[in-house]
Amino acid sequence: MSPCQTFIETLRSRGFRITPQREMIIEAIAHQGNHVNADELFALIQERTHAVNIATVYRTLELLVEQGLASRIDLGEGRVIYATYQHGSHIHLVCRQCGQVLDADQEMLSAFNQQLQSNYQFAADLQHISVLGLCLDCQTK
Repeated sequence: MSPCQTFIETLRSRGFRITPQREMIIEAIAHQGNHVNADELFALIQERTHAVNIATVYRTLELLVEQGLASRIDLGEGRVIYATYQHGSHIHLVCRQCGQVLDADQEMLSAFNQQLQSNYQFAADLQHISVLGLCLDCQTK
Protein backbone atom coordinates (compact mmCIF):
# COMPACT_ATOMS: atom_id res chain seq x y z
CA MET A 1 0.00 0.00 0.00
CA SER A 2 1.36 3.45 -0.90
CA PRO A 3 2.02 6.00 1.86
CA CYS A 4 -0.89 8.04 0.52
CA GLN A 5 -3.31 5.11 0.85
CA THR A 6 -1.89 4.26 4.28
CA PHE A 7 -2.58 7.80 5.53
CA ILE A 8 -6.09 7.78 4.09
CA GLU A 9 -6.94 4.37 5.56
CA THR A 10 -5.48 5.37 8.94
CA LEU A 11 -7.61 8.51 9.06
CA ARG A 12 -10.75 6.62 7.95
CA SER A 13 -10.17 3.96 10.61
CA ARG A 14 -9.99 6.76 13.19
CA GLY A 15 -13.35 8.14 12.08
CA PHE A 16 -12.23 11.03 9.86
CA ARG A 17 -14.04 11.78 6.61
CA ILE A 18 -11.86 11.80 3.53
CA THR A 19 -13.14 14.48 1.21
CA PRO A 20 -11.74 14.83 -2.31
CA GLN A 21 -9.89 17.95 -1.13
CA ARG A 22 -8.29 16.12 1.81
CA GLU A 23 -7.34 13.27 -0.46
CA MET A 24 -5.57 15.65 -2.89
CA ILE A 25 -3.66 17.29 -0.03
CA ILE A 26 -2.65 13.95 1.46
CA GLU A 27 -1.58 12.71 -1.94
CA ALA A 28 0.50 15.84 -2.55
CA ILE A 29 2.40 15.68 0.76
CA ALA A 30 2.81 11.90 0.63
CA HIS A 31 4.53 12.14 -2.74
CA GLN A 32 6.92 14.90 -1.66
CA GLY A 33 10.42 13.55 -1.12
CA ASN A 34 11.31 16.41 1.17
CA HIS A 35 9.90 19.10 3.43
CA VAL A 36 7.21 21.40 2.14
CA ASN A 37 5.47 24.46 3.49
CA ALA A 38 1.73 25.00 3.21
CA ASP A 39 2.06 27.58 0.43
CA GLU A 40 4.20 25.24 -1.69
CA LEU A 41 1.73 22.42 -1.17
CA PHE A 42 -1.15 24.74 -2.05
CA ALA A 43 0.64 25.78 -5.27
CA LEU A 44 1.14 22.13 -6.24
CA ILE A 45 -2.54 21.41 -5.76
CA GLN A 46 -3.59 24.57 -7.60
CA GLU A 47 -1.83 23.19 -10.70
CA ARG A 48 -4.46 20.41 -10.70
CA THR A 49 -7.55 22.14 -9.37
CA HIS A 50 -8.85 25.32 -7.80
CA ALA A 51 -11.31 23.37 -5.63
CA VAL A 52 -8.95 23.51 -2.62
CA ASN A 53 -8.30 26.65 -0.60
CA ILE A 54 -5.30 27.44 1.60
CA ALA A 55 -7.32 27.09 4.82
CA THR A 56 -8.16 23.49 3.89
CA VAL A 57 -4.47 22.83 3.27
CA TYR A 58 -3.56 24.16 6.74
CA ARG A 59 -6.37 22.22 8.44
CA THR A 60 -5.40 18.97 6.72
CA LEU A 61 -1.72 19.42 7.54
CA GLU A 62 -2.57 20.03 11.19
CA LEU A 63 -4.80 16.93 11.18
CA LEU A 64 -1.90 14.85 9.84
CA VAL A 65 0.36 16.27 12.57
CA GLU A 66 -2.22 15.64 15.32
CA GLN A 67 -2.66 12.05 14.14
CA GLY A 68 1.10 11.40 14.10
CA LEU A 69 1.32 11.01 10.32
CA ALA A 70 3.38 14.16 9.71
CA SER A 71 5.65 16.55 11.56
CA ARG A 72 5.42 20.31 11.79
CA ILE A 73 8.85 21.92 11.97
CA ASP A 74 9.25 25.55 13.02
CA LEU A 75 12.35 27.05 11.41
CA GLY A 76 11.88 30.41 13.12
CA GLU A 77 10.77 33.78 11.75
CA GLY A 78 7.39 32.38 10.68
CA ARG A 79 8.89 29.62 8.51
CA VAL A 80 7.06 26.35 9.08
CA ILE A 81 7.58 23.19 7.07
CA TYR A 82 5.89 19.80 7.11
CA ALA A 83 7.08 16.29 6.36
CA THR A 84 5.45 12.89 6.62
CA TYR A 85 6.79 10.30 9.05
CA GLN A 86 8.30 8.36 6.13
CA HIS A 87 10.83 11.21 5.77
CA GLY A 88 12.61 9.88 8.89
CA SER A 89 13.96 11.60 11.98
CA HIS A 90 16.53 14.33 11.80
CA ILE A 91 17.74 17.59 13.28
CA HIS A 92 17.65 20.94 11.49
CA LEU A 93 20.24 23.51 12.49
CA VAL A 94 18.76 26.88 11.53
CA CYS A 95 20.88 30.01 11.36
CA ARG A 96 18.80 32.81 12.84
CA GLN A 97 20.82 35.42 10.93
CA CYS A 98 21.05 34.17 7.32
CA GLY A 99 18.33 31.49 7.43
CA GLN A 100 20.57 28.65 6.25
CA VAL A 101 19.31 25.20 7.29
CA LEU A 102 21.78 22.38 7.90
CA ASP A 103 20.93 18.78 8.76
CA ALA A 104 22.76 17.36 11.79
CA ASP A 105 23.54 13.73 12.53
CA GLN A 106 20.30 12.14 13.70
CA GLU A 107 22.22 9.74 15.96
CA MET A 108 22.33 12.58 18.47
CA LEU A 109 18.57 12.19 18.84
CA SER A 110 18.93 8.66 20.14
CA ALA A 111 21.25 9.67 23.00
CA PHE A 112 19.10 12.69 23.83
CA ASN A 113 15.94 10.57 23.85
CA GLN A 114 17.56 8.03 26.17
CA GLN A 115 18.52 10.79 28.61
CA LEU A 116 15.00 12.21 28.58
CA GLN A 117 13.59 8.76 29.23
CA SER A 118 15.99 7.86 32.06
CA ASN A 119 16.15 11.27 33.77
CA TYR A 120 12.52 12.37 33.37
CA GLN A 121 10.56 9.25 32.33
CA PHE A 122 9.50 11.30 29.33
CA ALA A 123 8.85 9.76 25.91
CA ALA A 124 9.70 12.58 23.52
CA ASP A 125 8.54 12.84 19.93
CA LEU A 126 11.88 13.56 18.29
CA GLN A 127 10.91 12.93 14.68
CA HIS A 128 12.05 16.41 13.66
CA ILE A 129 13.82 19.02 15.72
CA SER A 130 14.97 22.48 14.75
CA VAL A 131 17.73 24.21 16.70
CA LEU A 132 18.24 27.94 16.23
CA GLY A 133 21.71 29.42 16.34
CA LEU A 134 24.41 30.91 14.14
CA CYS A 135 26.16 29.13 11.26
CA LEU A 136 29.94 29.31 10.96
CA ASP A 137 29.81 32.11 8.36
CA CYS A 138 27.58 34.30 10.51
CA GLN A 139 29.67 33.63 13.62
CA THR A 140 32.78 34.93 11.88
CA LYS A 141 31.13 38.12 10.53
